[in-house]
Amino acid sequence: MSSDTPSHVAHRRHVLLALASVTFGSHGLAQAQQSGSAAASSPYEPRRGQPGKDVIWIPTPDVPVLRMLRLAHVTPQDYVIDLGSGDGKIVLAAAREGTRAHGVEYNPEMVELSKRRAQEAGLQERATFEKADIFEMDFARATVITMYLLPELNLRLRPKILSLKPGTRVVSHDFRMGDWKPEETSSMGSSSVHLWIVPANVGGKWQLRWSGQTPIELTMDQTFQQFKGKAVFDKMETTLRETQLRGDAVQFAFTDARGVLRQFNGKVSDDRIEGTVEGVGAGARAQPFTAQRMGEAPAINGATTSRLDEVQTLGDQ
Repeated sequence: MSSDTPSHVAHRRHVLLALASVTFGSHGLAQAQQSGSAAASSPYEPRRGQPGKDVIWIPTPDVPVLRMLRLAHVTPQDYVIDLGSGDGKIVLAAAREGTRAHGVEYNPEMVELSKRRAQEAGLQERATFEKADIFEMDFARATVITMYLLPELNLRLRPKILSLKPGTRVVSHDFRMGDWKPEETSSMGSSSVHLWIVPANVGGKWQLRWSGQTPIELTMDQTFQQFKGKAVFDKMETTLRETQLRGDAVQFAFTDARGVLRQFNGKVSDDRIEGTVEGVGAGARAQPFTAQRMGEAPAINGATTSRLDEVQTLGDQ
């Protein structure tokens, strides 16, 4: 039989409760510390819709990523630069196909995440990343530019993109570049992918020559990859037709003084065009031609400034 009085029993219960409180409190504190430590040591993972320097982060779905690479005809000989590379998805996809690719991202945590994923995939030799501002860096080395940016950012980048080497391919997920019309657009449900090819500058006055023909003056006016012009000879002028410009490859035609339709196919290299000219129906074989620009090359229309109404209609793109 116990000799404890009710007061002694009550006192002991208070002591046990106090000890239990300390024990469980300490356990809870330990759990909180462990949880905090685990959170601090867990790898960074981005959140869909998280804010960035210029845009919120929305990952590009797998199907548009692959289509971007296909539309640009990316090969192992290319060098891809992804502007605003986020979690590195596009860069890693290009690297998996044997292409060297470089991601430019302003968020340092995203850059480290991308590097970690490249390392884990064994792609760190072909997939590289750096923290940089896309508006300040030099991406002239690229043969392919990829991007998933807002239309107004694309418009800000447009002058710099148009100054790249002719033939550079540019692909954008969803958003366009104002009045610069894409060469091709692919649609996949609610997503779209647009392709542009940086054109050579063919604007200005040229002196055109080929064997057996006196020099002809050409005048060409260029807006993005479109151009129009005229040829001057024998006290007359005629408009150019069948004009096409894709990268550094140029085509045009006109009817000469004898009534022969002359078709020209050439390559632009700075202030010189070289290629072949054929006389349709003239029974003559193709022969070489050259054209030399006279004076300074004018800026491509649209390459330096954007019209106010162009900026205002960006929301429709």
